[in-house]
Parts: sequence; structure tokens; C-alpha cells
Amino acid sequence: MTHTFSRRLRTAFAVGVASTLAIGMAACSGTGGSGGDTTITVAAVANPQIDDLQALLPEFEDAHPGVKVKISILPETQLKDRVTQDIAAKGGQYDVVMLGPDQTQVWAQNKWLEDLSPYVNDDKDYDVDDIIPSVLQSLSIDDSPYALPFYAEGAFIMYRADLFEAAGLTMPEQPTWQDIRNFAAELHDPANDMAGICLRGAPTSSGNAMTLNTMIDTFGGQWYDMDWKSTLTDPAVVEATEFYIDVQQNYGIPGAANAGFTECLNAYSQGNAAMWYDATVAASILETPSTSSVVGKNGYALPPVEKTDSGSWFWAWSFAMPATSKNKDAAADFMKWATSKEYIELVGTELSWTQVPPGSRTSTYDIPEYMESVDGFGEETLAAVSSLNIINPGVNPRPYVGGGWLALPEGQDIATKFGQEISAAIAGTKTVKEALSDASAMADQSAKDAGRQK
Repeated sequence: MTHTFSRRLRTAFAVGVASTLAIGMAACSGTGGSGGDTTITVAAVANPQIDDLQALLPEFEDAHPGVKVKISILPETQLKDRVTQDIAAKGGQYDVVMLGPDQTQVWAQNKWLEDLSPYVNDDKDYDVDDIIPSVLQSLSIDDSPYALPFYAEGAFIMYRADLFEAAGLTMPEQPTWQDIRNFAAELHDPANDMAGICLRGAPTSSGNAMTLNTMIDTFGGQWYDMDWKSTLTDPAVVEATEFYIDVQQNYGIPGAANAGFTECLNAYSQGNAAMWYDATVAASILETPSTSSVVGKNGYALPPVEKTDSGSWFWAWSFAMPATSKNKDAAADFMKWATSKEYIELVGTELSWTQVPPGSRTSTYDIPEYMESVDGFGEETLAAVSSLNIINPGVNPRPYVGGGWLALPEGQDIATKFGQEISAAIAGTKTVKEALSDASAMADQSAKDAGRQK
């Protein structure tokens, strides 16, 4: 089907200039009987959803006299670096931090984060059971949540439904990667500036490593076995990598080896790619006339699989409380407000239903006004996020958690090095087996350095 969408859902990938914004109104009494104003400091990523949070923050402060909120807004890389340094050193600079499921898993194990069970489990108004189970699982240890999701995303295939119809092709609701390659070969037409597909190819942890890792999962591969020995040279990993490189070299956009989210967005939204595999939040931009020339021409399908039942691409920007927070009750009140059903309703009624943070709560997808605003991809987004198994998104048991990323302190570093090896294989300076052999040696050394290998 071809879908039309008239208003823009804010994308999670916007990156702003680092700034610190002090927000809030002076209040007359403290929190928890402190007798004066309580100020909580929040570290947050620079994106449009946080801009919306800033605009609505007076609603929280009006309802919580005596609490002031200071938000430090930083680009993603700076946010991760600054918060990690403070958390690891127990600096106590922040009462609330914004992070992803990878950091949540690692930091909770390190006792750096507060267990949020006492704050949410018995709060019927908050309704923790309304959080999409796969999302809550990614932020929990032993069923105890250590972070609360602000919004979440999976991935799906975005495709030109008009081109499929003209070529007599039908996209399955749940395609395989082999289906996707066949479609890409059929629709690839470089003479007319049409690539068969766009995949992230930039040599970074959020570029080719993110995309290929999700493919490795569904092809039946993984990074380590249960003894923390690297499995990056196993047949399933080789097959997935060769598949990825074949698609990139033969059916990708020009400059595929350096493409990230922005490059793929530009190619697809300007009519130069027939398919795009990426984050679910991208759909809103494709259906906005001011940012896309393919509005109303698109279809959306679940992420491709091979040997698994679902894909493994997942991310959730979430709020957590450092164990060093000196204002825990006020911090918990803020986190619950920012991730509540009431906040979602507030965004929809005060700002726009297209600006509602997606993918966090089941009830969001029961709101008629919201579902009308995301007609064509709202249900697909919910299905893509709900179908995930973050604890083990592959075929065999594994000693780590993650889908597209590794929940390890060194996860981002080794994923970046892995991405650089894959980039060399795409460029032809190494064979696939050479690149994976070098990546495997790096992964083994990393596991030894971390004391995981016996």
C-alpha cells in the first residue's frame, strides 16, 4: 500500500550544539520536607524530543512546588563521554542521565545506577506494565528497571511501493534478506539515478557495525561464544558479511561505504533509492512534504530475517538515576513524569500528535489522534519494537546482551574497530575473511584485556 502522512514526527537523529539550559520557575517549598528549593540536574541528548520536553517542563514544576530542573543538553558523543566520566568517578554531577540500553545494562551491573523498582512498581498511576515489554526488558536486570524509556525505535524496510507495483513486485510483511537482495537487483537502475537499496556503510559503531550486526544476528552468528571466544570467523558471520558487502557493492547508493543515516535519508527521500533499511523514526521524515519528495509513495515492512523470527535493531533513549544522586525522590518524580502516559497526552494536545515520543508505551498506539497522525507506519513501528528479543536476538546462547550493539564497557570501541575492518573489505583492500580474521583477533584481545577469557 501507499501511505500518506501530512505532519512531521520529530526524528531522534537531530544533533544540536552543546549547551546548558537552566529551566524552571522558583517555587515555594522543598521536596521531601527539605524546606527549600530542590534543584535536580539532568544530562540529556540534543534532539527535538528534548526541545519539546523543555517547552513542557513548566507543567512538571507547577505540579511539583519546590523542584527546579536544570537540563544540560549535549550532542550524543559528548553526552556519553561526559556522563560516563562522571558516573565512573562517582562525581555526583547529575541526578538524572539520558542513556541507552547498552549503558543501562553495563552500569546497572556496576551498581552505578539506582534500582527504580521502589519508585515505579507500586505506582498505579505510572503503570510500568504499560511499557512495551521488549523495551522494559532492555532496561532491566533481574526484572528490576534501572532506566525508564523516553522513546524507542526498532528498524524496518522502507520501500517505494509505487516502484514495486510498476515492476509487479510484492513486499512480504516479513521479508527475508534474500527477498531484499532480489528486490534490490530488480530495481537497481544507476543509469536513472536509482539505487536498489541504501544501507549504512560508514565505518563506525552506529554505521556499518550497527547494520551488519543486526544481519549477523539473524543469519545465526554472534560476537562471542559462552566462553568469550570470538566467533567472528564462524560460517554464519562470514555469510552475513559477504551478503552485506555484495548488496552494498552491487545495489547500494554511490558512496555507500561512507553512508550513514543522513546520507541514506537524503538518497531515499529525494527519490534515488528503492529501499532503505534503518530506524523506524525515519518514516516520519519520508512522509513530510517539506523534507521528502516521495510522500505517499512508500510502504513499510518488518525488518528482514533469515534464521531468526525477528530482527534485532533496537535503541531506546531513556532516563536513569545515578546512585550518587542527592535528590533521589525529586529525580524519580521527574523521570516518571517525562516517561508517563500523561506526558504523551500532554505532547499531543499541547504541541502536536506528530511530536509524541514513539515506541515506549503500548497505550500510545491506542490513541486515535496519534494513530491518525502516523497512519501507514504506526502499527509497523509498534510491531518492529515489540517483536524484539534484546537478551538473545540470535540463534545460539551468548554471554552478552544487545541487538546491533554490545552491552559491554568496551562495546562501542570494539564495534568501531570492527566497522573499520568491514570498511576495508568493502573498499577491497582486504578480503572478507582477512577482515573478519583481524576483527576476531581484536575481539579476542579485548575479551582477554577485560578478564573475560580464561
